[in-house]
Amino acid sequence: MVHTGTVLISAIKLATKLVGGGKLLFLPTFLAALAYYNYDLYDPESRLVNEKNLRAEYDFVVVGGGSAGAVVANRLSENPEWNVLLLEAGGPESELTDVPAISLYLHGSKYDWKYKTQPADSACQAMKGKRCCWTRGKVIGGSSVLNTMLYVRGNRRDYDNWASMGNPGWSFEEVLPYFKKSQDQRNPYLAKNTKYHATGGYLTVQDAPWNTPLGIAFLQAGEEMGYEIRDTNSEIQTGYGLYQFTMRRGYRCSTSKAFLQPIRLRRNLHVALWSHVTKVLIDAESKRAYGVEFERDGKKRTALAKREVVVSAGAINTPQLLMLSGVGPEAHLKSIGVPVVHHSPGVGENLMDHVAVGGILFPIDFPVSLVMNRVVNIPAALRYAVLGEGPLTSSIGLETVAFITTKYGNQSDDWPDIEFMLTSTSTNSDGGTAARKAHCLRDEFYNEYLADLNNKDVFGVFPMLLRPKSRGRILLRSNNPHQYPLLYHNYFSDIEDLRVLREGVKAAVAVGETTAMKRFGARFHARPVPGCKHLELFTDEYWECVVRQYTMTIYHMSGTAKMGPANDPMAVVDPSLRVYGVQGLRVIDASIMPQITNGNINAPVIMIGEKGSDMIVNYWKGVDVKRRKRMNASNVTVS
Repeated sequence: MVHTGTVLISAIKLATKLVGGGKLLFLPTFLAALAYYNYDLYDPESRLVNEKNLRAEYDFVVVGGGSAGAVVANRLSENPEWNVLLLEAGGPESELTDVPAISLYLHGSKYDWKYKTQPADSACQAMKGKRCCWTRGKVIGGSSVLNTMLYVRGNRRDYDNWASMGNPGWSFEEVLPYFKKSQDQRNPYLAKNTKYHATGGYLTVQDAPWNTPLGIAFLQAGEEMGYEIRDTNSEIQTGYGLYQFTMRRGYRCSTSKAFLQPIRLRRNLHVALWSHVTKVLIDAESKRAYGVEFERDGKKRTALAKREVVVSAGAINTPQLLMLSGVGPEAHLKSIGVPVVHHSPGVGENLMDHVAVGGILFPIDFPVSLVMNRVVNIPAALRYAVLGEGPLTSSIGLETVAFITTKYGNQSDDWPDIEFMLTSTSTNSDGGTAARKAHCLRDEFYNEYLADLNNKDVFGVFPMLLRPKSRGRILLRSNNPHQYPLLYHNYFSDIEDLRVLREGVKAAVAVGETTAMKRFGARFHARPVPGCKHLELFTDEYWECVVRQYTMTIYHMSGTAKMGPANDPMAVVDPSLRVYGVQGLRVIDASIMPQITNGNINAPVIMIGEKGSDMIVNYWKGVDVKRRKRMNASNVTVS
């Protein structure tokens, strides 16, 4: 049970941060915050134990407690005979990280690694220094603590394609059980569809507790445009539907909350926070991983692994850690003074991300959108704290999703190439504060293009490229583990990506022209985009310029430790997620994706955690059975 003094202090902090402390009546706000934080007094999950007294050796050491690592730690520690250590570079979640509406305020905070890409002319021209800001979670639960909680599985073809690339066991029908294994579907109508959904898993998946009138209007707009309204996580992806979220009782359901907090008292699982792993220990002769080096409390420490080291550090930190440990492109490692353990040219390559276009917004005439200074107030805070309802449960206005196919895709095939994120907000809805900062927009760009819409009612349509052909790369800056790696996004290095996204922008603008949206007085914000004024408005050249200006990462970095068959020279891990050339070492996170999935990737990464864990469990069950048989045979006496 949480100490009462801690509850009071945290309640005061929450009240101050949410509604401005002394600017409003303190007492009712404080009571609302106290009611909210009392959640911990009756919630059976409670807070994680940050283990101080670590063993010298464990059966498994898991690096990274994010979207995949939390799952892995849970599933491996289900066996009471195995001891598991989970090392996380960040600290715990807080009362603020649970509030869905303020997720953008967490970008650039202590929960964020605060990565930035190398400057490039191909994209992110509206950003400071032409650098995209890549938010990644440095906290237990990883990026599931900072994301928008969207539950999107992707397309059947994604996984069938993985299997066809030489990865048996990864077809859609083979991965679907692992999606369902995690899921606790709270929509009773969807839960009836037992082919695609399940209840009783650790991960709560639910509809939004609160929507604006715009959410349903988006669905009606989709019908006007000829699309079906459907469950896009079911048999057919193409169409419009309401988003589902990894949310529980109106609060964020991170992978820490879902998979770790309920098992916090398992004696065979140790979770060590603020523990930055700097190297995987690999025997140079046997090429076997036997532990890790990490830093905690300013001291260098070692944890040994009897069975395996599992790296679940994410698509940036995983290749960085592999290279620091001597697994990567030989020439690059030698150039920065890292001793080569195994030449693996694919480490850090094949970097993929979903990118969207910002600034596609529509002013409206009715006060129905999510304007932050209108919804963050005492009544909203009280409603949220007591009931887990109201506008503070909104995930920054994300309400409706659409999957469409442009002229560059196959219209007769259900494999869309654009996702619409339809929102009751846009970059201006918080008065030019959090969203502007999260997107790293230059002041000049924002002030010229968006500032006069600050705190005004709008809706946004963010078209997102689903299957990029462009590939980036990650390199070490030096052999110092505290220096951030060099991140090269290479957005639009393949010109077809630019063309597909251009067509997505045109289709997004068309959403605002439907009768369903015109009822709100919708009109496209047609002001010429800074940097593109020299081009004729709304031509293909103009839209391509817009795409290169306000390029939005959707934070779906993946593919940098590619899964593939042994005859693929760029494959880093095999279909069982074992690192080629090193025994006792696996990668289980978004890094292993050979091709990015058709949609937001948090749900697929959790699935990878489930399937990867199952592979480990089954492998060691087999090993242990064989070992026991040998021992029994050696104890048999022949008369």
